Amino acid sequence: MENEVVAKILIIDDDKSVPRALQAALAKAGHTVEIATEAEEGLRLAEKQDFDVVVADLRWRVGSSTRHEPKGLDLIAQLRSTKPQLPVILMTAYPATDTTIDATKRGAYDYVTKPGTHQEMEELVETVRAAAESPQPMPAADLTLCVAPLAASLPPVKPPERTETNAGQHEIRGRSRAIQTVLKQIGRAAARPVTVLICGETGTGKELVARALHEHSDRAGGPFVIVNCVAILESLLESELFGHEQGAFTGATAQRVGRFEQANHGTIFLDEIGDMSLSTQAKLLRVLQEKTIHRVGGKESFQVDVRVIAATHRDLERAVEEKKFRRDLYYRLNDAVIRLPALRDRKEDIPALAEFFLQQHTVELGATGSAIDADAMELLQQHPWPGNVRELRNVVRKALLSARGHRIDLALIRRVLGDTKLASRVPDQSDAASPVADQPLAAYVAELLDCAERGDCESVAAVLTEWAEREIYGQAIRLAEGDQSKAAKWLGVSRPTMREKLARYNLRPFKEGARKEEVL
Repeated sequence: MENEVVAKILIIDDDKSVPRALQAALAKAGHTVEIATEAEEGLRLAEKQDFDVVVADLRWRVGSSTRHEPKGLDLIAQLRSTKPQLPVILMTAYPATDTTIDATKRGAYDYVTKPGTHQEMEELVETVRAAAESPQPMPAADLTLCVAPLAASLPPVKPPERTETNAGQHEIRGRSRAIQTVLKQIGRAAARPVTVLICGETGTGKELVARALHEHSDRAGGPFVIVNCVAILESLLESELFGHEQGAFTGATAQRVGRFEQANHGTIFLDEIGDMSLSTQAKLLRVLQEKTIHRVGGKESFQVDVRVIAATHRDLERAVEEKKFRRDLYYRLNDAVIRLPALRDRKEDIPALAEFFLQQHTVELGATGSAIDADAMELLQQHPWPGNVRELRNVVRKALLSARGHRIDLALIRRVLGDTKLASRVPDQSDAASPVADQPLAAYVAELLDCAERGDCESVAAVLTEWAEREIYGQAIRLAEGDQSKAAKWLGVSRPTMREKLARYNLRPFKEGARKEEVL
């Protein structure tokens, strides 16, 4: 066809049906296709001939067994060693989080699901065409070149170990195109020495993406330090970030090591950076430019080797125009931008997420064998989810708590969604940057009372009390870095009361490096 690129394609796959079908579809589009059923054969062909695109299977059978191994990842490395500019598209029947990220990180042009329908086949043919027409792709990240010179002035901090019990709680789940796009963006950015800005609504999993960027980077052996910029009082944020010397200000009875020092040789995640004041933004910009920190009240500067990942639910471009966010800092932060989809924009992932949360909480609540009815699941898919994945998790947990048997039916889900309609507008400690937190308390009280007057909600006093307690106890335990005795002393309550409030509002004692149970 006119203006169409006629490309020479190599398919490397030990399967029989998919390569033949793909060959026919590509030939129909005018391309020349060769098939190799062995990896070694494919490598020999690629070395001897000039192909425009290689399409390879991710998993290969091991001998005569039914076991498969992800040899496609090795194929990428071997192909790129001889033909570094050759676009390689990996196919898989079972997409997974880590392999999607790894394939993209190693330099795959794309990572796609094996076509099972006519539409998916057409989409794969279009991907091959785009690869053939594209400029020479960026080479895979070379970890030996991407490692920034390590600062010798501060020692590395040993990172928390990842255990089998918590590893599955943090997997990014979903097969939707939207989430697969996010995974590929993580793969492209993870191993490169760039700052990353993660944008998305509250509850979409920004921290989870930041953690994936860290764990798939050359800094994975270093610390991963989280700073929730909106959960720390503005007067304390500078000290929290950069540390302070003894006597620097009233109450500074001892020297404090800041989060940037703690993150040396690793990654610091600045959550809700859009809520940072302009004065603190200026100091952060200096750190990004000079790679040094200066403790509050101190005279000495320290060099740090820290990768910065930032996140926000705000529109920073608008904030820049409104002069609420520094333009120079914005450009420093957005070397790479990852925009997370709202849950309503990837509804096909809801059943898998709901089932995961169900299995997770059945163990916690002793409700093994529970299941969600089909019509109840359909209602979950129709819900708009203003609180995104976090709200879905809470709904599943509340449904399990309310269920009288092992069935979660339509009526129960409808009731739980109705009960949480108002509560979803009230921020918990992990959601301190929600719309409610952005408005004065008096305005929020007025909004709730108007809601009660219309008959749309009730128990306004209880809602406000819960919100206030959640904020008070949540911020206290965070500022105390998980020390319940210290937080209880600050609030003037007993240790048992502190424990009861933390349990009631599911505010787990925060410790540096602790991993939140969150799934995207």
